[in-house]
Parts: sequence; structure tokens; C-alpha cells
Amino acid sequence: MGEGANGREGDYGNDRDFFAPSPIRPVAHSFIIMKLIDYLNTRLGFTSRHGRVMNKPVPGWINYFYCFGGITFTLFLVQLLTGLVLSVHYTPSEAEAYRSIQRLHQAVPLGGLLRSTHHWAANLMVVMVVLHMLRVFITGSYKNPRELNWIAGAMLLMMTLAFGFTGYLLPWDQKAYWATVVGTNMLGSVPLAGQYLAAFIRGGTEVTGQTLLRFYSMHVLWFPLFTALFLWVHFHILRRIGISGGM
Repeated sequence: MGEGANGREGDYGNDRDFFAPSPIRPVAHSFIIMKLIDYLNTRLGFTSRHGRVMNKPVPGWINYFYCFGGITFTLFLVQLLTGLVLSVHYTPSEAEAYRSIQRLHQAVPLGGLLRSTHHWAANLMVVMVVLHMLRVFITGSYKNPRELNWIAGAMLLMMTLAFGFTGYLLPWDQKAYWATVVGTNMLGSVPLAGQYLAAFIRGGTEVTGQTLLRFYSMHVLWFPLFTALFLWVHFHILRRIGISGGM
């Protein structure tokens, strides 16, 4: 037995060394990835077609106060990814909505962490978009020729708040239900069109399962589409004109 063990060790070396990660393997993997990227770039022309957009110099006077918009967009991407995963486990019905949230916490691996990430990223997104708007207002970046970009940013602020309002109902618990009742009643107090708007988003005169379905539809379909549109306008003007001070 001793000779067999020694012979095996002589052929393959120490088992710990044999299974230890080799420094050559990450290099080989990186080489393969770079070759794949080069191949796709050759066939699809990423560099030539999008170089004008991607290769944009950043002026030296930019500081951290100009990063609030980028942080907001990053949080939106976090919301998008976590929301896609959450939608797989959520059932937007009056009977199953609350139960699906409980199953998410109890049966889905890391389900609670996933929902918490979505929740806190939403709160941080509201904070960051408000700070971004304040920075733009204080520095006068909303003035000509960037007034349309300011309007697009204001619409994105409204979309962010609408995401929060519609998403708040989805757990379908007591707090979410009565908060939606209060919020829709406030909307109904708007002169002239208030009652019609409240009835439209509720799907009736009261908050019911139809309201839950409408809020879910707006939260995962309509608002993301409008947000993508306003983001395109916002980024297009930003890349074309530049931020205040020149870019």
C-alpha cells in the first residue's frame, strides 16, 4: 500500500498540488474570451459602428456630483435584472399574490435577498434621481440648448415614482392595500379628470384584484417601455450636445 501510494504520488505529484488552480488556466480563458470578442467585433463591427458613441473623452473638471445620473441608471439595471427574476416567482392574482411572496422567502434559494435587493435598489434609485435633478438645477444644466434633456429627465423622475407606487401594491398585504387606497384617493381629488384617472388605474371604483393586475401590467410592461424611450432621448441628447460645460 505504501509503495502504491508513493508510486501514485510520484506519477501525479501531491494531490493538493494537482487539484490546485493553475495560473495558466485564467490566462488561457482570458485568451479565448479575447479571441471571441475579436471575432464578433470583426463580423459585427462594434468598434467601427459604435466608436463615436463609446469612445467619448471625459473632461477633467468632472467630479463625483456628476455621477448621480450614472448611479441612477446602474440602479435601474439592477431593478431590471432582479425584477425579471422576481416575475418568474410572482403570481399577479388576488388569491395568490401574497402566497407567492411567502413562497419566495421560504422556498426559493436567496429569495429574500433577491427581493431585498430589488426593494433597496428602488429606494436608492429615488434618492439618486432626486440628487441628480438637484445637481442639474443648481448648475443650470437645464438651460438652452438642454431644455429637452431636462424634460426627458423630469419624465424619468415621474417614471421612477410611478414604479415605486405600482410596485408597492404587488405584495398584496394590508400595508400595500391601504397605501394604494390612500394614493388612488389622492389622485381622485385632482380637479376635473381625477375621478376618471382613479377609476382607470383601479379598474373600478375600489382597489380589487383588477387593480393588482393593472398595477402589475404597468410595473413590468408599460413603465419599462416608456422609461426605455425617455432614456434613449436623454442619452442621445447628452451624447450629441454634451453635459453643461462641454464634453
